[in-house]
Amino acid sequence: MTSPTSSRPVTRHSFPIDRTGGRHRRPGHGRRLPRLAILATVLAILTSAAMPGTARGAPSQQGRLSWPLSPAPSVTRYFEPPSTPYGPGHRGVDLAAPPGANVLAAAEGVVMFAGQVAGHGVVSIDHDGGLRTTYQPLAPTVTTGDQVYRGQVLGTLAAGHPGCPEQACLHFGVRRGEEYVDPLTLIGEPSEIRLKPWEGD
Repeated sequence: MTSPTSSRPVTRHSFPIDRTGGRHRRPGHGRRLPRLAILATVLAILTSAAMPGTARGAPSQQGRLSWPLSPAPSVTRYFEPPSTPYGPGHRGVDLAAPPGANVLAAAEGVVMFAGQVAGHGVVSIDHDGGLRTTYQPLAPTVTTGDQVYRGQVLGTLAAGHPGCPEQACLHFGVRRGEEYVDPLTLIGEPSEIRLKPWEGD
């Protein structure tokens, strides 16, 4: 006896096979990402958008001190710390500029001295944090006791600084308390790297 055949049509579905696991997935239905991974991705995008850019060309953080000349000058002689308080050395940096250039306050402070020392004009300024900056040789336009702001004109550069290879050089010195420090480190500029000769073993 022949068994009855069903008259209902048979619908065949073809699904792509996931070769990694052998499971069938409907077209258009990918694997769901874990919620934690999605959240982490969103947070990373939001954080990177909120943080200031560090690409080349972005403004850099201002140093503790500014250049005492504008535009930024070239350094003709670097800082050479003395081995003893009264030993030989170069207690500052020499900066090239044309005679008559404006000499600027490296930070706000109070003028502690403005006058002549050994025939050269000198200005010294006390700043917050125990710093004192010194500028020479110049023709001062400020007087002792003046309060100055960063970038204020202190005087005009004079020629005659010893050892200057240019028409004029500004000697710019910085002290923290009684210790002389390299001004370039406070401006944010790299200092000259001095390597000692290798003597071998």
